[in-house]
Amino acid sequence: MSETKLADAAVFSFARHETFAPRFGWLHKAYSQVSNDSRVFLHKEAPVTLGVGKNMVNAIRYWAQAFKLTAEHAAGGTSRANAASPTWEARWLLDEDGADPYLEDPGSLWLLHWWLLSPDCLAPTWWVAFHALPNSRFTEAELTDLVVGLVRNAGWEVPALASIAKDVDCLTKMYAPRKAASGSPGSFEDLLDCPFRELGLLESVESSPGSPRTWRFTSNARTSLPARVAAYACLDYAARYDPTARTVSLARLANEPGGPGRAFRMGEPALTSVLEEACALNPQLKITNAVGQRSLVFSSDPSNLAWDILDAHYGGIRVRGDFPTPSEWRTQYPALAKVLNKGRRPSDQLVLTEEIA
Repeated sequence: MSETKLADAAVFSFARHETFAPRFGWLHKAYSQVSNDSRVFLHKEAPVTLGVGKNMVNAIRYWAQAFKLTAEHAAGGTSRANAASPTWEARWLLDEDGADPYLEDPGSLWLLHWWLLSPDCLAPTWWVAFHALPNSRFTEAELTDLVVGLVRNAGWEVPALASIAKDVDCLTKMYAPRKAASGSPGSFEDLLDCPFRELGLLESVESSPGSPRTWRFTSNARTSLPARVAAYACLDYAARYDPTARTVSLARLANEPGGPGRAFRMGEPALTSVLEEACALNPQLKITNAVGQRSLVFSSDPSNLAWDILDAHYGGIRVRGDFPTPSEWRTQYPALAKVLNKGRRPSDQLVLTEEIA
């Protein structure tokens, strides 16, 4: 495995969320509607169909794709717009008989967070915040400057600073609890507005009047992160960068940009603890200590094992006789097969920003 950089992990994509962080119910709604009509986001009546404003239609479309729940492809005919198909992962998670269609298990939010940051990441500002910030505390200007620098290093054209600033603002809205004017914690309705605040990853820092707003990634124990979801992320990471390996060091998992330690903002001791719990649940995993280095060792292909372990957390969705395999799902959505696993860089991206027709 080699160190992941922005150009390897993400594609050029800024401010496509229309300033809206993902809201409770949006992802299930996107999956349900796209399953029935691949052009749902292109129709003039899309706001009525989805029950939201036009800008929110664009936001739902973006977040569904960013979380790897839909894949966009040419609509066909003379249209230059993109239609969308639901991915197998969306079927597995969000179908009415899927793993967790209404995201009631906190582990599902951690899983979606991991998918959001995974290649090809359509939220490069998010990737930079979690994987490239040198400190846990930052101001919005500091994060914006870092994004600009890494975009240049990636060989991309720097987007308008206002677009990056919108991303930074949306990121903090997504993960940090909002406070009422009195300074009291945000309400339950505020949590429902964006369920990812439940993860407790980010918080605002009190600052003196006139000082720039400051944010801090928390160091709290990730008590809502299930051991099997954490193990899935570690194996998914290992499979992505060396599918033939059968071991990966815990230091790498905890510290490497692109790895689960940075994505979940967990140090090596905390990640080791949750993986020890996963090992107790899964005999295919174990932690070894050789030459002063602790490693996660797995007995089979890490990609398949990752899904076996994740599926077990949700009661064995994949092993049901009526559940489609990924290849069967792609057969049902042939346009999907043409775009999955295809490297999408600024030079060969699909058209993603068509206006609603």
